[in-house]
Amino acid sequence: FIWPARFHKAAYYQNKLKLALIGQSLFGQEVYTNLRKQGHKVVGVFTVPDKDGKADPLAVAAEKDGTPVFKFPRWRVKGKPISEVVDTYKAVGAELNVLPFCSQFIPMNVIDHPKHGSIIYHPSLLPKHRGASAINWTLIEGDKKAGFSIFWADDGLDTGPILLQKECAVEPSDTVDTLYNRFLFPEGINSMVEAVQLIADGKAPRIPQPEEGASYEGIQKKSNAKVNMAQPAEVIHNWIRGHDKVPGAWAVLDGQPVTLYGSSLLSSPVPAGQPLEVEGASQPGLITSSGLVLFGSDGKALQVKSLQFEDGKMIPAAKYFSSGDTTSIELTEEEKKMAEEIRVIWKGILSNVPVIEDTTDFFKSGAASMDVVRLIEEIKPKCADVQLQNEDVYMATSFHDFIQMFVRRLRGEDQEEELVINYATKDINNMTLKMPYQCFINGKFEDAENGKTYDTVNPTDGSVICKVSFASVADVDRAVAAAKEAFETGPWGKMNPRDRGRLLYKLADLMEEHQEELATIEAIDSGAVYTLALKTHVGMSIQTFRYFAGWCDKIQGTTIPINQARPNRNLTFTKKEPLGVCAIVIPWNYPLMMLAWKSAACLAAGNTLVLKPAQVTPLTALKFAELTVKAGIPKGVINIIPGSGGLVGQRLSDHPDIRKLGFTGSTPIGKQIMKSCAVSNLKKVSLELGGKSPLIIFSDCDMDKAVRMGMSSVFFNKGENCIAAGRLFVEESIHDEFIARVVEEIKKMKIGDPLDRSTDHGPQNHKAHLDKLVEYCDIGVKEGATLVYGGKQVDRPGYFMEPTVFTDVEDHMFIAKEESFGPVMVVSRFKDGDVDGVLSRANDTEFGLASGVFTRDINKAMYVSERLEAGTVFVNTYNKTDVAAPFGGFKQSGFGKDLGEEALHEYLRTKAVTVEY
Repeated sequence: FIWPARFHKAAYYQNKLKLALIGQSLFGQEVYTNLRKQGHKVVGVFTVPDKDGKADPLAVAAEKDGTPVFKFPRWRVKGKPISEVVDTYKAVGAELNVLPFCSQFIPMNVIDHPKHGSIIYHPSLLPKHRGASAINWTLIEGDKKAGFSIFWADDGLDTGPILLQKECAVEPSDTVDTLYNRFLFPEGINSMVEAVQLIADGKAPRIPQPEEGASYEGIQKKSNAKVNMAQPAEVIHNWIRGHDKVPGAWAVLDGQPVTLYGSSLLSSPVPAGQPLEVEGASQPGLITSSGLVLFGSDGKALQVKSLQFEDGKMIPAAKYFSSGDTTSIELTEEEKKMAEEIRVIWKGILSNVPVIEDTTDFFKSGAASMDVVRLIEEIKPKCADVQLQNEDVYMATSFHDFIQMFVRRLRGEDQEEELVINYATKDINNMTLKMPYQCFINGKFEDAENGKTYDTVNPTDGSVICKVSFASVADVDRAVAAAKEAFETGPWGKMNPRDRGRLLYKLADLMEEHQEELATIEAIDSGAVYTLALKTHVGMSIQTFRYFAGWCDKIQGTTIPINQARPNRNLTFTKKEPLGVCAIVIPWNYPLMMLAWKSAACLAAGNTLVLKPAQVTPLTALKFAELTVKAGIPKGVINIIPGSGGLVGQRLSDHPDIRKLGFTGSTPIGKQIMKSCAVSNLKKVSLELGGKSPLIIFSDCDMDKAVRMGMSSVFFNKGENCIAAGRLFVEESIHDEFIARVVEEIKKMKIGDPLDRSTDHGPQNHKAHLDKLVEYCDIGVKEGATLVYGGKQVDRPGYFMEPTVFTDVEDHMFIAKEESFGPVMVVSRFKDGDVDGVLSRANDTEFGLASGVFTRDINKAMYVSERLEAGTVFVNTYNKTDVAAPFGGFKQSGFGKDLGEEALHEYLRTKAVTVEY
């Protein structure tokens, strides 16, 4: 089938131009490639001569396509154009010059020659930061916004009229590289193509640059990149990151010049460390387990990740005092063979170097950042067991050091350092809680890249428990990258399923070993009553991991008989495969249990994951992360990212490398997630959303049990329960007795501190939710429902809500239709014997998560259970979930299942294989 011409990709525009590309670099190559894809004709590429025998990437791409390529070392001599060069240029007949990145001076008779003139890309928001170090100065000056300009070239220095500008926010931890790679490079390429099309369509503006706010800064060099330590920490941080990686800001440490890389502002308390003299600083620096801490004149601190000495050697700052301790290891014959294969790779990259000696330095021999990527990618197929990062190359720049590092990794001698955890501690519940509070990414706890934190609050008294890292989009991207690498090249993806199950069993054992600590954290962070947290929040989480650990080696496909085309014979079978990187977004009502329900199945299936806990209840998830390391789960397999749903959750929904998203939360947010997952890359989605679960109580019920279970259906976990009975239908003949007995039992309930073992009813999860519950009750009263009990906030510190009972609730009322997600019993009566009538009312909702029926008549029970439109039906019981039973809703309560064998299929894909033999 061939699409009609009108449906061809919109990129093939009606108006096309003949272009001359003047410039160089990978950026120039990408602009060139994308312009050709859009149907424009590149009639000539003018770039720099080969360097050390290596052609520029733009030249490589153009020559491969057969585009004329000209490599002029210069365009003018002593300020005058070289006529032969200009004539060669004019002969190609370009209608527009495109200068994506150009380090040469181009004469004005070339700039002005084409019909449409020339356009240039500049990485700043002109007129600010004119000059060659624009990105550096954007960061050095602490600009809150960065961006780029595409302008019409004139005879000034970056002064021509603006055609197009785009901007982005500058994150506190951005460097030249991150800013360029995140925005300036990809968006710049797209915008260059957009600018050319605007010109082709006759729609390109020419907006004169204002002189107000204009600035010009010179090229930053090593000689003038020394850090002035007598400044506030943020200014020092901006100076360091503005020079990272080129030319590199430097300071004198312990009497020797050292270049500083990887700066971030330190928002958490300064950890203990070994003092280091820093010339010009107000106080000594500290070498800590995380890096070098420097102090500004304002007493605030920043942290530097890596250091480079004058001889070019680069080390982690944390290893400053132990950097010279490593001795060379003797290679085996097999390792020597591997080293020679790597030497051949080095030679292929450093083609200008006659022989790769042990002393050959990768970067001093002309390698650039793209060569680092190439080196790692070319080594990867030869030895997939060794996982290399870009930083590894920067840390071992000579061939000898690189091989030593590589072999240590190969042998497993270069073990991960002991996990460094900065705890928030609290003496409570007869124990000292030790709670991680940072993002958990790639097996390490670390601050959010932007350094931001937020308070997590104890709902019992409104006090702050601790500050927690507030993750940024960059943190999500790092976590997804770590999970992807762990899935594709790490040991997790190659692990025997039985070994994977063994690790999950070990994790469950560790959770059990720490169950009192986990339950205490759950109590102070979510308000769960401790005894319930111990039994359900934590207890069922342990059961869930053990259940799915047992599934790891039992995931099977099937063989399928198919028609055979004789004389051939065929075998068709299916395989169940993991999806890849999965995102999990969980709610605040059962923080640990919801984590377990989703992540246990996800991991058992062989996936890796990035999990966002609810912003208001992050602490048990982060404690869980600590236990995963102790269990031996490989780094990158599990990543925990605390933060906001609007930022972290949205990025997970949009991320192109995530293949599945599991979400528990509200229906409106679920719809938004589903839309984002579809638009981004058609992620697989499972949603457990809102509910308004009906509970029908017939007059022939066991009244004692109905009262007890009816109360549990509403007040269990303070009503913060997704399957809570949102509406009770009580048969008329027993209605008044039922209500009287419920109220009598409520009066016996003890409301108080969730850590008190005698407490029945703890605080609501957070202040905003409490306020919403009070408003919900006010609406019920205004609409005419009878408030029998409660309806108000408890008069005591903290976020306590009275257990509440409404009767005479009519079907049209707000509280009859909307979920309270709190301790509010909403009761409607129905006529004696009207089974079909009450069923119709019970099903008259857009939700379908759970439901229940109480009756001694088994025929009636089966009749009702068959007709209730809900994913779970409880008969003469309630809240009785089990790890082996599938759990999930119908209608706008979502789709997909947690728990049971069906949950595994949410995290697997089926591949059919047909073999002819």
